[in-house]
Amino acid sequence: MNETKHTGDLNFITIEEAAEMEKGTRVTFVPGMQAMYAEALKNICYVKKIPLIRVLHPQMGFDKKTGRDRQAKLYELTSQTSLPTMFHNKERPRNVWIEQLALAEKIGSKDSPSLIPENFKLRAEMFGLCAIILAEDGLVWNMRILIDSPLGAKYGYSEEASNVAPKKIAEVLTLIDNCLKEQEMLGSPYLLGDSLSAADIYWATMSMTVLPAPPEIMPRTQQNQGMLMYFKSNAKLTLIKDALSKRIELHQQYILKTYCETPAVLGGDPL
Repeated sequence: MNETKHTGDLNFITIEEAAEMEKGTRVTFVPGMQAMYAEALKNICYVKKIPLIRVLHPQMGFDKKTGRDRQAKLYELTSQTSLPTMFHNKERPRNVWIEQLALAEKIGSKDSPSLIPENFKLRAEMFGLCAIILAEDGLVWNMRILIDSPLGAKYGYSEEASNVAPKKIAEVLTLIDNCLKEQEMLGSPYLLGDSLSAADIYWATMSMTVLPAPPEIMPRTQQNQGMLMYFKSNAKLTLIKDALSKRIELHQQYILKTYCETPAVLGGDPL
């Protein structure tokens, strides 16, 4: 049965429909929410000029009518339940950011910017920066264990880990700020080299978790109010606040406004 859902100005198809399709690039989202890895992938695909079919990411828990696990089909397809899942044509689903980036680089428009540097030294630097932003024990990982929550528990929350997390986040911020400072001296607005890379897109997007973007970049919806309040509280933590710089803020807004779709298109229910 077709259960395509219309939310806001967007249509979202079901995970079952996405799995049955043989053509097109499909990515799972939560309507009205800027789930950060999904938002980052959306920005990568926007830069690469890849049209996306939006898929409803199945909610956690059990359906009240049927008693079935709502994420059972997603797990059957991908052996995991995190978002986003990326489908392309008949290829296997991708769930890890580094594989999603590689696929986007491969299928993107020929006239889109290359987000993975040809130069291997720059490529190594870029993937290193991406890792401290996206990978285990990086910026987003430590942001998620700041508080005791279901998501925090999934990422290894403990009182000890939570206490150390602000220091680790501040270290990432300081490293990024130093990169931008060095690049500024070379006349480049980018994190490395003299052109846009995936590191710029990932950082500008994920930095919103500790440096909330204004509504003209990230619209407010009924669904994302709580998340935005959490990001705002992160920015007030002393170690994080002290590490945030005007340079980081300017880079975030430059990248998002210049290269990404702003205001972000989320669906859901606008405030």
